[in-house]
Amino acid sequence: MIAAKVLVCDPIAEDGVKALKECGAQVDVRLGMSPEELLSVIGEYDAVVVRSETKITAEAIAAAKRLQIIGRAGIGVDNIAVDAATQRGIVVVNAPTGNIISAVEHTIALMLALARNIPQANASLRSGKWERGRFMGVELRGKTLGIIGLGQVGSEVARRARGLEMQVVGHDPFLPEERARALGVKIIPLEDLLRQSDFISVHTTLTEGTRGLIGAEQLAMMKPTARVINTARGGIIDEEALYQAVEEGRIAGAAVDVFSREPAVGNKLTESDRIVVTPHLGASTAEAQERVAVDVAEEIVAHLKGEPVRYAVNAPFIPPETLSFLAPYMDVALKAGLVAQQLCEGQLKDVQIEYAGEISQHDVTPLKAAVIRGLLLSISEEPVNIVNAELVAQRRGLRIVEHKGPSHDIYSNLVGARLTTSAGETTVSATLAHDGPHVVLVNDYWVDIPPSEGYLLVCENQDRPGMIGAIGTLLGDFKINVSFMNVGRQERRVSALMVLALDEALTSEQLKKVKEIPGIASARLVRL
Repeated sequence: MIAAKVLVCDPIAEDGVKALKECGAQVDVRLGMSPEELLSVIGEYDAVVVRSETKITAEAIAAAKRLQIIGRAGIGVDNIAVDAATQRGIVVVNAPTGNIISAVEHTIALMLALARNIPQANASLRSGKWERGRFMGVELRGKTLGIIGLGQVGSEVARRARGLEMQVVGHDPFLPEERARALGVKIIPLEDLLRQSDFISVHTTLTEGTRGLIGAEQLAMMKPTARVINTARGGIIDEEALYQAVEEGRIAGAAVDVFSREPAVGNKLTESDRIVVTPHLGASTAEAQERVAVDVAEEIVAHLKGEPVRYAVNAPFIPPETLSFLAPYMDVALKAGLVAQQLCEGQLKDVQIEYAGEISQHDVTPLKAAVIRGLLLSISEEPVNIVNAELVAQRRGLRIVEHKGPSHDIYSNLVGARLTTSAGETTVSATLAHDGPHVVLVNDYWVDIPPSEGYLLVCENQDRPGMIGAIGTLLGDFKINVSFMNVGRQERRVSALMVLALDEALTSEQLKKVKEIPGIASARLVRL
């Protein structure tokens, strides 16, 4: 039993409140408080539970003198000032797995509704019409389902699709091949998935890298009979392009549960009779709400008892003496992982993290977490940090090996990420300079990529006169500005690596033209 006071600010399932009370805590349910009311009472409590309505601001945390833990009954923690909580040593937990099955089942429900025109047929009959011939559907059996993003939700959708006797293909570069085989999923490039699939379901997270992932160009690759489902995040699919593709008959239909702006009343997609729309119902089941409430209650009880928690989303307090040395290198480690993930090709097999120099004499757990965060930043459904990095990596089936060594001949401290995939190895190492993290090694080429924002064009090419000019001329034709460039080479007149920082991204067609320059062996675009 624990002697603690818990404040529940938003509606949660009664089973969650019950779990808190059964451990001996005093639970006060106070819904709909204004920010001023919250400030006036939060100082009395050891734990706070919220959903998405109540905002736990930095000001509220400053007033919470007794607070030990904040629980979010759901996944997102945008309404919690996590950094402020971390500085105060307050743990923030969420319930990232509680609504997975509900989201999965909603995806399958939308796919079936789309295949059989159920919403349209229901509306027609209710309006007094009997139009059997108008609503001819298609079977799922034997059709190909393409899944973009095979995290927790995408993997469970794949399992159920196999049960419906569908062929399942997927696109997720960070899904190890053995896990894909266990799921019965054939991993293929995104363009092949778009061209081959009868149904396409999106299950990736929304980042700058995935915003607009499916636009007019990608929709044009799909079969005229293809149908698209999105229960992941609004903004991953270009809504205007999707509306036009459906209305013009270039694809057969779509089903959408999430929108770029919500509430989505008046959204263009709601105007089409060929698009099934629901108001963000993926997690809206009684069972899901019960699970997230119980999960977050169990996390709070465990922490108040002094036991470890599973789903902490913020880093624990780092002693000042450790932070003063390691903190700058966390950005170095993050950049190494971020760049390596975008440069590698093929399906990931394993990850090696290498630490060289004085940093290797410290507890490198924060650096490992930063590398993993960089690797998964664009594909993980949940935040990745020092607390949960190992758990997130394990759930995705990643094999991670660490190596420590002495200082390099040139650099006193290096953090490196070496990714082994079905296509080979990709190595990126970074170090700390006076102005921040510098990437200094890409594969076998020593370079110097200073801190910057925007995009990198990374080209491996023959080391001969005219190569820099050829790329510069082409970028000029594209009206894309270059802010800096750096060249690394192993041996004169053999091969070199050009790195150019761009103010804006190349389109896929422009990148294709870069690759067509004689002497260019490979070209990749990296978003920083």
